[in-house]
Amino acid sequence: MYLVGISVLLSTAIGVFIGVTTYRTERPREIALAVTGSFLTIPSFALFILMIPIMGIGAPPVIVALTMYGLLPVVRNTITGLREVDQATVESAKGMGMGRTQRLVRIELPLAWPVIVTGVRVTALVLVGIAAVGAIVDGPGYGTFIFDGLARVGSPAAINLVVSGMLGVIVVAILFDTLLAVLGKLTTSRGIQ
Repeated sequence: MYLVGISVLLSTAIGVFIGVTTYRTERPREIALAVTGSFLTIPSFALFILMIPIMGIGAPPVIVALTMYGLLPVVRNTITGLREVDQATVESAKGMGMGRTQRLVRIELPLAWPVIVTGVRVTALVLVGIAAVGAIVDGPGYGTFIFDGLARVGSPAAINLVVSGMLGVIVVAILFDTLLAVLGKLTTSRGIQ
């Protein structure tokens, strides 16, 4: 669970940064979406295996891979949220003397925040599922139960192990989604809820 938490935080920080720096200009925006989208086309099993020679086994390769997988929803929703901010509001802020950074921090990001939080929630759900595969590189988590069960196919314990791992993944996904939904509500201005 902590691997997913760390990866969601990293994906959010990197993804919001990429979204903020690319949303105004078409070409960089397209490149950012294409690159982060291409990460999701790499099979997780293969990426975890490819990380072994670079990072060894354990948590580090899982965190790097999960962070890569988590970027697209955050980048896409950051760009979408910022592009959907009413330009009349932005122009009003400009007319009041706010600079570009002030408008971004005080007007655009708060108005885009609900859309960004939705991207973070999607990222968390995607990463909880993918993290289970991280057990292949000795990453901790419920995937260990699933792989142990698969290794014991035919024995009475196999199904119990797989079901235990699956239920653990489902419970963690529900917990993450609930936590992020509450966090989104608490951090969204009442005027735009």
